[in-house]
Amino acid sequence: MREMRGVPRSRIYRLIRRGEVRINKKRCKPEKKLQVGDQLRIPPYTGTESREVAKLNPGLRDFLLDNILYEDEQVLVINKPSGLAVHGGSGIRLGLIEALRQIKPDWKQLELAHRIDRDTSGCVVVCKNSICLKHIQREFKAKTINKTYLALVHGSWPKEIKAVDAPLEKSEVKEGEKVVRVNESGKPSYTAFTPKEYFDGATLMEARPETGRTHQIRVHCQHAGHAILGDERYTQLHAAPQFRSLKNLCLHAWKIEFSLPERAEKVSVEAPLEEQLEGFIRSLKNSQ
Repeated sequence: MREMRGVPRSRIYRLIRRGEVRINKKRCKPEKKLQVGDQLRIPPYTGTESREVAKLNPGLRDFLLDNILYEDEQVLVINKPSGLAVHGGSGIRLGLIEALRQIKPDWKQLELAHRIDRDTSGCVVVCKNSICLKHIQREFKAKTINKTYLALVHGSWPKEIKAVDAPLEKSEVKEGEKVVRVNESGKPSYTAFTPKEYFDGATLMEARPETGRTHQIRVHCQHAGHAILGDERYTQLHAAPQFRSLKNLCLHAWKIEFSLPERAEKVSVEAPLEEQLEGFIRSLKNSQ
């Protein structure tokens, strides 16, 4: 951190995730602790690269304040809308964390505890101090945080498919776009699934990821033969005609349960569905 004084922490994390920071010539994770004798490679950084953060508009400000699901002195949980990235970068001038930091003076040090996809709505945990951040990141690593998603998928999900255990690997396709695929050489990835409600041509699923791979639920649903409705990247080959024009990803981070430092009881939060997705599900019920 001393070598990159003044560089935003989010930028440093991004360099690590991209593999530009190396320990002993190997990729590393942000939580990796250096040992005596380790060789650390830091990419050249002049400080000239800057990303102008867009100013928060009053409408988004009010929306975010209205969608805080839980808050105490250590953490807040917000119901992120679909279409809003959790952080800026790659042409995105304003993400959730940048927006939150503009709302209150004492929120300038907020940090994301985890990420969800831009087109996924629902629970996002944001920490107010480094102690809480490190605690929750350790919990994610230890797989002691319970997360439940709602996913509306194509077709009738077979009740015998209770989980998808398929390793995932990132690959790069045209124009630098990254796609995740099932590959035996990939990282272990496990998602438990439970059908919640069946409709004509679709199923509402509960998905509980035990690992936190990029696009995990989306790829596992596609691998099971029942891609998520509105998923243009991981599509369904033989989609029902009435769903082919759907553009919004029908995936919602519904519930999350986690612990906090020096507190015995766990925090359990549930995020209501966005009006658009809730209305679409209602229309499916009415058409039966």
